[in-house]
Amino acid sequence: MIEKIEITQRFNFKRLNRHYECFTIDFLSNTGYYKISERGSGDKFLSESPLCDDSWIDILVDLRSRMTSEIRTFDFESADRFLHDFGELKLFDGFESEEFLLFEKLEVIYSCVVIIYSTEGYFEYSFKNNFPEKWEKFGRMLKDLVGFDVLHLNYQRQFATPLYHDITKEGVFSGDGKLKIRTIEFGHYRTYPYDLPHPRLIVNFEDKSVEGYVEKELVPSDEELILNLLEKYHVYRWIFTQYHRKSSARDPDDLEGYDWYLEMVFEGDVVWHLFGYNDYPDTYVHLGREIIEICGMDLCEIDTIGDEDIELFNKFGDEILS
Repeated sequence: MIEKIEITQRFNFKRLNRHYECFTIDFLSNTGYYKISERGSGDKFLSESPLCDDSWIDILVDLRSRMTSEIRTFDFESADRFLHDFGELKLFDGFESEEFLLFEKLEVIYSCVVIIYSTEGYFEYSFKNNFPEKWEKFGRMLKDLVGFDVLHLNYQRQFATPLYHDITKEGVFSGDGKLKIRTIEFGHYRTYPYDLPHPRLIVNFEDKSVEGYVEKELVPSDEELILNLLEKYHVYRWIFTQYHRKSSARDPDDLEGYDWYLEMVFEGDVVWHLFGYNDYPDTYVHLGREIIEICGMDLCEIDTIGDEDIELFNKFGDEILS
């Protein structure tokens, strides 16, 4: 018999703006509640420089404001119906969990851990981008039980994940086709002495501008070049673990080193986000080298990567691109 379900969700937005939450459904007391010790900092967010896009701010503020000490209650009939339907749902049958760590060298926009406690023990299921097939139905069941959108399905359509989007090396697709990119922002910065990240490059496809390392008008040839590079080096797919093999194979030379982030915002305010702690996706160095060839500038700052790490990036990147 299931006694308790804990759902821990992690949201990573631009720079250091993050949100963690843990919601518990307790079937021994027929209550649902947040673990308030996980609560973020109210409606505050970190803003240290002008942003190229602030689509995420309202989401972050709303996520944090929903975490309250309110205890949701439900009756025995509702609990029995949920447990019956959950058993019929077979949400995690055949599901392969991903590794989930408190600290990860490469973090995506959304990840989740579900722990089910029962009289037989407990079972833990973790994922970042391989959502269970019936995740939406599970979300609707939770909403019927406790009265609100526990899984935040209302916002999931704004996250570039496989739940509502098809993410290929050619781009991010929805049911209406390929989504157009509105903005790209990239930042790279030292972790010690500690420094707040600053945008190193902002490409605004709507304003037709490039700012940061490069200051210029975005002309059609620039757009074509940037979009071709994103496809050539599979950048859209960097959020998947098959592009993190180097990160799994070896820790960086310098554990303080450098952090970085890359964010793309598409039409419909769909946000694609990847944050790196002194490590990078497998084809990052290959992209950085071509950028140097094009403009003569080390925009990806691959000169900060140690030789042993470069060897592994060469190996794994070559395998992906061959």
